[in-house]
Amino acid sequence: MKKQILIVFTGTMELGGIERSLLGLLDAIDYTRYDVDLFLYGHHGVLFDFINKNVHLLEEVNELAYLRESFAEKIKHRAYYSAFRRIIDGMRKYDCDESWRIVLEHTKIKFEKQYDIALGFFQPFDFLRECINADIKVGWIHTDYSAGLKNARELEFIYRKLDYIVAVSEECKKAFCKIVPNYSEEVIVIENILSPNFIYEQASLFNVKEEMKDDGTIKLLSVGRFCEAKNFDNIPSICKKIREKGCNVKWYLIGFGNDEKLIYNKIEEFGMQEYVLVLGKKENPYPYIKACDLYVQPSRYEGKAVTVREAQILNKPVVITNYTTAHSQVKNGYDGVIVPMDNEGCAEQIAAILKNEEIKNKLVKNCANENYGNQEEVNKIYRLMLE
Repeated sequence: MKKQILIVFTGTMELGGIERSLLGLLDAIDYTRYDVDLFLYGHHGVLFDFINKNVHLLEEVNELAYLRESFAEKIKHRAYYSAFRRIIDGMRKYDCDESWRIVLEHTKIKFEKQYDIALGFFQPFDFLRECINADIKVGWIHTDYSAGLKNARELEFIYRKLDYIVAVSEECKKAFCKIVPNYSEEVIVIENILSPNFIYEQASLFNVKEEMKDDGTIKLLSVGRFCEAKNFDNIPSICKKIREKGCNVKWYLIGFGNDEKLIYNKIEEFGMQEYVLVLGKKENPYPYIKACDLYVQPSRYEGKAVTVREAQILNKPVVITNYTTAHSQVKNGYDGVIVPMDNEGCAEQIAAILKNEEIKNKLVKNCANENYGNQEEVNKIYRLMLE
């Protein structure tokens, strides 16, 4: 008899590293041995159609589907109670987690089916804890909590009553366990699962020369949500400094998010309208990664950036800033370079790399020699059901 797996994702399939990691996990599962139900809060987003067809997608609950969306989107899609909670939240100190719990209670949903294992791929985990019958319940850590995002009390509350807690890197695990040492026994590492073959196929689907023109400039690229963690708001300043050091670069940005207006303001502030170009949300970012000369992840903090590994799979020179978990992303000087977090130091080292063909060629060669496929990580989930 097949084992029964439930995966809960408290979001939608918009463009993002966590969403692409979920797709990788779903593609890695052996469907001859396991039945998989996916409870996805929202059945929309540019990556929705990429969900593995062997997955049984459970019915959407409208009030949950638009929890992360704007008030206007809630009203448009008749998520009226969620919209009401947004008004209440606006009248007092905003508490997203509490509001989500209240909306969840309002829906009064509960699954009767018994699962061998239930995986909460993103917080909050209230639905996983309270509405699911499963022998084993697992919640994911996708970020570096040493960045001060949550304190010990908050983390203990978020990850309470789970049998296992999955961190996407050893550094994420260490950061979490340092803050919440009494949960250390429950934490295991399962890296984001990526399929090189899928990435190669997607990268060859179309040409991006109309958007990233071959005009003699060096093409830098960053992909991610427009949010504080990704630090895209500092890119115009860094780009200007790189150009002042004699490098004829254009820096392309793919993504979307709350910081979009801030990024445009910074582009104007530093006079980078011609050189920092926002391409917006892209269903398939891989042809753009394939077309760039250097992939840059300038983050303030990360769990483990999926786009860094995707760029390495496509044999691109990679530069990342020295965030806490950076050394879990690249072997510094081998298949990527870690540069300082401050804008001047970051710009100086990027310029030095761009002027050194030997370093760039070394990074490309070493990425080509590495096997970045890691679909065997799914075996760690299988083993949990045997313990």
